[in-house]
Amino acid sequence: MRKLLREPLLHFLLLGAAIFVAYGFLTNRSSDEAGKIVITEGQIENLAAGFARSWQRPASADELAGLIRDRVREEVYYREALALGLDKDDTIIRRRLRQKLEFVSDDIAVQTEPTDADLNAYLAANADKFRVALRFTFRQVYLDPEKHGDDVRRDAARVLAQLVAAEDEADISGLGDSFLLGPAFDDVSASDVAKQFGEVFAAKLSGVHTGKWQGPVESEYGLHLVRISERREGRVPALADVRAAVRREWDNARRLEANEKFYQDLLERYTVTVEDLK
Repeated sequence: MRKLLREPLLHFLLLGAAIFVAYGFLTNRSSDEAGKIVITEGQIENLAAGFARSWQRPASADELAGLIRDRVREEVYYREALALGLDKDDTIIRRRLRQKLEFVSDDIAVQTEPTDADLNAYLAANADKFRVALRFTFRQVYLDPEKHGDDVRRDAARVLAQLVAAEDEADISGLGDSFLLGPAFDDVSASDVAKQFGEVFAAKLSGVHTGKWQGPVESEYGLHLVRISERREGRVPALADVRAAVRREWDNARRLEANEKFYQDLLERYTVTVEDLK
Protein backbone atom coordinates (compact mmCIF):
# COMPACT_ATOMS: atom_id res chain seq x y z
CA MET A 1 0.00 0.00 0.00
CA ARG A 2 2.81 2.37 0.92
CA LYS A 3 4.54 1.49 -2.31
CA LEU A 4 1.34 2.33 -4.21
CA LEU A 5 1.07 5.71 -2.47
CA ARG A 6 4.59 6.55 -3.57
CA GLU A 7 3.83 5.90 -7.23
CA PRO A 8 4.21 9.12 -9.37
CA LEU A 9 1.41 7.95 -11.63
CA LEU A 10 -1.00 7.94 -8.69
CA HIS A 11 0.08 11.41 -7.69
CA PHE A 12 -0.53 12.60 -11.25
CA LEU A 13 -3.99 11.05 -11.34
CA LEU A 14 -4.97 12.52 -7.97
CA LEU A 15 -3.73 15.97 -8.98
CA GLY A 16 -5.64 15.75 -12.24
CA ALA A 17 -8.80 14.72 -10.41
CA ALA A 18 -8.41 17.63 -7.98
CA ILE A 19 -7.97 20.12 -10.82
CA PHE A 20 -11.00 18.69 -12.61
CA VAL A 21 -13.19 19.02 -9.50
CA ALA A 22 -11.97 22.57 -8.85
CA TYR A 23 -12.53 23.58 -12.47
CA GLY A 24 -16.02 22.10 -12.41
CA PHE A 25 -16.84 24.00 -9.24
CA LEU A 26 -15.57 27.31 -10.58
CA THR A 27 -17.28 26.78 -13.93
CA ASN A 28 -20.61 26.03 -12.32
CA ARG A 29 -20.27 29.00 -10.03
CA SER A 30 -19.39 31.29 -12.96
CA SER A 31 -22.26 29.82 -14.96
CA ASP A 32 -24.64 30.41 -12.08
CA GLU A 33 -23.55 34.06 -11.79
CA ALA A 34 -23.81 34.57 -15.56
CA GLY A 35 -27.33 33.18 -15.50
CA LYS A 36 -28.57 35.69 -12.95
CA ILE A 37 -30.26 38.95 -13.89
CA VAL A 38 -30.90 41.39 -11.04
CA ILE A 39 -32.96 44.52 -11.67
CA THR A 40 -31.87 46.80 -8.86
CA GLU A 41 -33.90 49.41 -7.05
CA GLY A 42 -31.74 52.11 -8.60
CA GLN A 43 -32.43 50.81 -12.11
CA ILE A 44 -36.16 50.78 -11.43
CA GLU A 45 -35.98 54.38 -10.20
CA ASN A 46 -34.16 55.37 -13.40
CA LEU A 47 -36.80 53.64 -15.52
CA ALA A 48 -39.57 55.48 -13.65
CA ALA A 49 -37.76 58.81 -13.92
CA GLY A 50 -37.24 58.34 -17.65
CA PHE A 51 -40.93 57.58 -18.17
CA ALA A 52 -41.91 60.69 -16.16
CA ARG A 53 -39.62 62.91 -18.25
CA SER A 54 -41.03 61.59 -21.49
CA TRP A 55 -44.72 61.57 -20.57
CA GLN A 56 -44.84 64.35 -17.95
CA ARG A 57 -46.52 62.02 -15.45
CA PRO A 58 -45.57 59.08 -13.23
CA ALA A 59 -45.84 55.55 -14.62
CA SER A 60 -48.72 53.36 -13.43
CA ALA A 61 -47.96 50.01 -11.78
CA ASP A 62 -48.69 48.16 -15.04
CA GLU A 63 -46.55 50.57 -17.06
CA LEU A 64 -43.65 50.24 -14.64
CA ALA A 65 -43.96 46.45 -14.75
CA GLY A 66 -43.83 46.67 -18.54
CA LEU A 67 -40.68 48.80 -18.36
CA ILE A 68 -39.06 46.23 -16.09
CA ARG A 69 -40.00 43.36 -18.41
CA ASP A 70 -38.49 45.27 -21.33
CA ARG A 71 -35.31 45.90 -19.32
CA VAL A 72 -35.03 42.16 -18.61
CA ARG A 73 -35.58 41.39 -22.31
CA GLU A 74 -32.89 43.89 -23.24
CA GLU A 75 -30.42 42.32 -20.77
CA VAL A 76 -31.14 38.80 -22.04
CA TYR A 77 -30.62 39.82 -25.68
CA TYR A 78 -27.51 41.82 -24.76
CA ARG A 79 -25.86 38.89 -22.97
CA GLU A 80 -26.76 36.38 -25.65
CA ALA A 81 -25.51 38.71 -28.40
CA LEU A 82 -22.17 39.04 -26.58
CA ALA A 83 -21.99 35.27 -26.10
CA LEU A 84 -22.50 34.80 -29.85
CA GLY A 85 -19.88 37.44 -30.64
CA LEU A 86 -22.35 39.67 -32.46
CA ASP A 87 -20.55 42.74 -31.15
CA LYS A 88 -17.44 41.88 -33.17
CA ASP A 89 -16.70 43.84 -36.34
CA ASP A 90 -20.00 45.73 -36.19
CA THR A 91 -19.50 49.27 -37.47
CA ILE A 92 -22.42 50.76 -35.55
CA ILE A 93 -21.33 49.20 -32.26
CA ARG A 94 -17.72 50.28 -32.82
CA ARG A 95 -18.83 53.87 -33.42
CA ARG A 96 -21.05 53.83 -30.36
CA LEU A 97 -18.25 52.52 -28.15
CA ARG A 98 -15.94 55.20 -29.53
CA GLN A 99 -18.54 57.84 -28.67
CA LYS A 100 -18.87 56.51 -25.12
CA LEU A 101 -15.12 56.73 -24.60
CA GLU A 102 -15.12 60.27 -25.97
CA PHE A 103 -17.94 61.13 -23.56
CA VAL A 104 -15.67 60.00 -20.73
CA SER A 105 -12.98 62.50 -21.74
CA ASP A 106 -15.66 65.15 -22.30
CA ASP A 107 -16.86 64.72 -18.73
CA ILE A 108 -13.32 65.20 -17.46
CA ALA A 109 -12.84 68.35 -19.56
CA VAL A 110 -16.04 70.12 -18.45
CA GLN A 111 -15.13 69.71 -14.78
CA THR A 112 -12.59 72.52 -15.21
CA GLU A 113 -13.98 75.95 -14.26
CA PRO A 114 -12.29 78.76 -16.23
CA THR A 115 -11.10 81.94 -14.57
CA ASP A 116 -11.59 85.39 -16.10
CA ALA A 117 -7.93 85.26 -17.07
CA ASP A 118 -8.55 82.02 -18.99
CA LEU A 119 -11.54 83.49 -20.83
CA ASN A 120 -9.78 86.79 -21.60
CA ALA A 121 -6.81 84.88 -22.99
CA TYR A 122 -9.12 82.78 -25.17
CA LEU A 123 -10.94 85.91 -26.36
CA ALA A 124 -7.66 87.58 -27.30
CA ALA A 125 -6.38 84.49 -29.12
CA ASN A 126 -9.65 84.04 -31.05
CA ALA A 127 -10.70 87.65 -31.54
CA ASP A 128 -12.14 87.08 -35.04
CA LYS A 129 -14.74 84.68 -33.63
CA PHE A 130 -16.23 87.39 -31.43
CA ARG A 131 -15.48 90.58 -33.34
CA VAL A 132 -18.43 92.98 -33.65
CA ALA A 133 -18.79 93.81 -37.33
CA LEU A 134 -18.72 97.27 -38.88
CA ARG A 135 -22.30 98.59 -39.01
CA PHE A 136 -24.03 101.35 -40.99
CA THR A 137 -27.16 103.45 -40.85
CA PHE A 138 -27.70 105.03 -44.26
CA ARG A 139 -30.17 106.17 -46.90
CA GLN A 140 -29.83 105.66 -50.62
CA VAL A 141 -31.32 106.85 -53.91
CA TYR A 142 -31.26 104.29 -56.69
CA LEU A 143 -30.84 104.82 -60.42
CA ASP A 144 -31.75 101.92 -62.67
CA PRO A 145 -29.37 101.55 -65.66
CA GLU A 146 -32.11 99.94 -67.75
CA LYS A 147 -34.27 103.03 -67.40
CA HIS A 148 -31.55 105.62 -67.89
CA GLY A 149 -29.37 103.84 -70.43
CA ASP A 150 -26.20 105.71 -71.38
CA ASP A 151 -27.38 108.77 -69.41
CA VAL A 152 -27.38 106.98 -66.05
CA ARG A 153 -24.21 108.64 -64.73
CA ARG A 154 -25.26 112.08 -65.98
CA ASP A 155 -28.63 111.66 -64.29
CA ALA A 156 -26.92 110.43 -61.12
CA ALA A 157 -24.78 113.57 -61.04
CA ARG A 158 -27.87 115.75 -61.45
CA VAL A 159 -29.74 114.01 -58.61
CA LEU A 160 -26.64 114.15 -56.41
CA ALA A 161 -26.46 117.92 -56.88
CA GLN A 162 -30.06 118.20 -55.66
CA LEU A 163 -29.35 116.05 -52.64
CA VAL A 164 -26.20 117.96 -51.69
CA ALA A 165 -28.08 121.25 -51.94
CA ALA A 166 -30.87 120.02 -49.67
CA GLU A 167 -28.66 117.91 -47.33
CA ASP A 168 -30.71 116.90 -44.25
CA GLU A 169 -33.87 118.39 -45.72
CA ALA A 170 -33.68 116.25 -48.86
CA ASP A 171 -36.95 114.49 -49.71
CA ILE A 172 -35.76 111.35 -51.46
CA SER A 173 -39.22 109.89 -52.00
CA GLY A 174 -39.55 111.52 -55.41
CA LEU A 175 -35.96 111.06 -56.52
CA GLY A 176 -34.40 108.17 -58.38
CA ASP A 177 -36.12 104.92 -59.23
CA SER A 178 -38.04 102.45 -57.08
CA PHE A 179 -35.83 99.94 -55.31
CA LEU A 180 -37.02 96.60 -53.96
CA LEU A 181 -34.98 96.81 -50.73
CA GLY A 182 -36.20 100.30 -49.89
CA PRO A 183 -34.41 103.62 -49.32
CA ALA A 184 -33.40 103.38 -45.62
CA PHE A 185 -31.17 100.92 -43.79
CA ASP A 186 -30.78 101.11 -40.02
CA ASP A 187 -27.84 99.63 -38.12
CA VAL A 188 -26.98 96.94 -40.67
CA SER A 189 -23.69 95.03 -40.59
CA ALA A 190 -21.18 95.22 -43.40
CA SER A 191 -21.76 91.51 -44.07
CA ASP A 192 -25.52 92.09 -44.42
CA VAL A 193 -24.87 94.99 -46.78
CA ALA A 194 -22.69 92.66 -48.88
CA LYS A 195 -25.47 90.06 -48.97
CA GLN A 196 -28.06 92.62 -50.10
CA PHE A 197 -26.03 94.81 -52.45
CA GLY A 198 -22.96 92.75 -53.30
CA GLU A 199 -19.34 92.76 -52.15
CA VAL A 200 -18.34 95.68 -54.40
CA PHE A 201 -20.98 98.01 -52.95
CA ALA A 202 -20.12 96.98 -49.35
CA ALA A 203 -16.42 97.61 -49.92
CA LYS A 204 -17.05 101.06 -51.42
CA LEU A 205 -19.56 101.96 -48.71
CA SER A 206 -16.82 101.41 -46.13
CA GLY A 207 -14.91 104.28 -47.71
CA VAL A 208 -17.84 106.73 -47.79
CA HIS A 209 -17.69 109.58 -45.25
CA THR A 210 -20.60 110.16 -42.89
CA GLY A 211 -22.91 113.15 -42.89
CA LYS A 212 -23.17 114.02 -46.57
CA TRP A 213 -24.57 112.68 -49.82
CA GLN A 214 -22.01 110.99 -52.03
CA GLY A 215 -21.83 108.72 -55.03
CA PRO A 216 -22.61 107.17 -57.24
CA VAL A 217 -21.73 103.87 -55.58
CA GLU A 218 -22.16 100.90 -57.88
CA SER A 219 -23.97 97.71 -56.84
CA GLU A 220 -25.22 94.59 -58.54
CA TYR A 221 -28.44 96.48 -59.29
CA GLY A 222 -27.10 99.76 -60.63
CA LEU A 223 -25.99 103.11 -59.18
CA HIS A 224 -26.75 104.49 -55.72
CA LEU A 225 -26.37 107.88 -54.11
CA VAL A 226 -25.78 107.32 -50.40
CA ARG A 227 -25.69 109.28 -47.18
CA ILE A 228 -24.33 107.53 -44.07
CA SER A 229 -25.72 109.03 -40.89
CA GLU A 230 -23.94 106.65 -38.51
CA ARG A 231 -21.01 104.28 -38.75
CA ARG A 232 -20.01 101.94 -35.93
CA GLU A 233 -16.55 100.55 -36.47
CA GLY A 234 -15.82 96.88 -35.97
CA ARG A 235 -14.20 95.96 -32.64
CA VAL A 236 -13.38 93.13 -30.32
CA PRO A 237 -15.92 93.35 -27.46
CA ALA A 238 -15.09 93.22 -23.78
CA LEU A 239 -15.41 89.88 -22.05
CA ALA A 240 -18.41 91.12 -20.05
CA ASP A 241 -20.33 91.64 -23.32
CA VAL A 242 -19.72 88.17 -24.74
CA ARG A 243 -18.96 86.04 -21.67
CA ALA A 244 -21.54 83.34 -22.47
CA ALA A 245 -20.28 82.91 -26.05
CA VAL A 246 -16.64 82.86 -24.97
CA ARG A 247 -17.36 80.33 -22.23
CA ARG A 248 -19.21 78.10 -24.69
CA GLU A 249 -16.32 78.19 -27.16
CA TRP A 250 -13.75 77.74 -24.38
CA ASP A 251 -15.59 74.63 -23.12
CA ASN A 252 -15.71 73.22 -26.63
CA ALA A 253 -11.99 73.82 -27.14
CA ARG A 254 -11.22 72.08 -23.83
CA ARG A 255 -13.34 69.10 -24.87
CA LEU A 256 -11.51 68.78 -28.17
CA GLU A 257 -8.14 69.01 -26.43
CA ALA A 258 -9.15 66.44 -23.81
CA ASN A 259 -10.39 64.04 -26.49
CA GLU A 260 -7.17 64.36 -28.46
CA LYS A 261 -4.96 63.86 -25.38
CA PHE A 262 -7.06 60.90 -24.28
CA TYR A 263 -6.71 59.34 -27.72
CA GLN A 264 -2.95 59.97 -27.90
CA ASP A 265 -2.46 58.38 -24.47
CA LEU A 266 -4.41 55.31 -25.60
CA LEU A 267 -2.59 55.18 -28.94
CA GLU A 268 0.76 54.83 -27.14
CA ARG A 269 -0.35 51.34 -26.03
CA TYR A 270 -0.49 50.11 -29.62
CA THR A 271 1.82 49.52 -32.54
CA VAL A 272 -0.03 50.55 -35.69
CA THR A 273 0.82 49.01 -39.06
CA VAL A 274 -0.90 50.20 -42.22
CA GLU A 275 -0.35 47.80 -45.08
CA ASP A 276 0.22 49.09 -48.59
CA LEU A 277 -2.53 48.59 -51.13
CA LYS A 278 -1.62 46.01 -53.76
